[in-house]
Amino acid sequence: MTTSYITHADCLRHEMGPGHPECPERLVAVNEHMSSSGLLDQLRVLDAPLASEEDLKRVHHPEYVDLIFENAPTEGYVQLDPDTVMNPYTLAAARRAAGAGILGVDEIMAGRSTNAFCAVRPCGHHATTGRPMGFCLFNNIGVAAAYALEKKGLERVAIVDFDVHHGNGTEDMFSAPRWQDRVLMVSFFQHPFYPGSGTEDPAPNMVNVPLPAGSDGRAARRALEDQWLPALQKFKPQMVLISAGFDAHREDLLGGLALVEQDYEWMTRELLAVARQHSDNRIVSMLEGGYNFAALGRSAVAHVRALAST
Repeated sequence: MTTSYITHADCLRHEMGPGHPECPERLVAVNEHMSSSGLLDQLRVLDAPLASEEDLKRVHHPEYVDLIFENAPTEGYVQLDPDTVMNPYTLAAARRAAGAGILGVDEIMAGRSTNAFCAVRPCGHHATTGRPMGFCLFNNIGVAAAYALEKKGLERVAIVDFDVHHGNGTEDMFSAPRWQDRVLMVSFFQHPFYPGSGTEDPAPNMVNVPLPAGSDGRAARRALEDQWLPALQKFKPQMVLISAGFDAHREDLLGGLALVEQDYEWMTRELLAVARQHSDNRIVSMLEGGYNFAALGRSAVAHVRALAST
């Protein structure tokens, strides 16, 4: 058994214009740190497939998916929202990013891998059922969760989100009554901060832990121990999916939290213990934010090294 590392060169071709923080260099940094650490040689490296329209429409409104496909440019840029732009390669990249999670689920359920990390972009957790936002077109973690439930016969999956920003799109999807007995989402995030959500009255399957700016790894660890773990133990997930944002790192100036890579490694090991107890070790982790290239690369290595230690 091993850890799959799922990525694709198409994810490097999506870009949103000069100076945009969600840029190809982010993924370059992750890949380079994985290689220079020697970790990449220990992983099962796979190419992400293209998610189908059927895959995307399990969680997104059909009209929304059609709109994204129809508006994909053949040249230049198309502005979807103030932060989110398509170039001629964006649609393929977004489909690869969503498809990576599907492949991760397939690899684990077939017994070919113990767990998987998807090094992909664009990120996904801000994309709602019918709206792109915050650099995100399709909700990659949502697509993977719905695939595991609807196509692989699982009854319960947990989504863990430790990005500095609240995963409003994922919450929007899985707060719907039809998912509430099947999906548990636990998260922490900086608040007040973009997108300004996560503190309103949540659905019963949502565990949101807002953290004030300046909070460090001690606060994150308390959130996991005091709020995430009791909910996860009660829910008994059959698979754990992680929205792995590394922009809560203290060197990432797009956020205001103060985690370090050791915190990401510790959280990963705690989640591995949950997966070992309830999920037959099944974890699919998907890259979300992280905009300081060095901190992103080091944090991703710490996270994947822990995954690969099982």
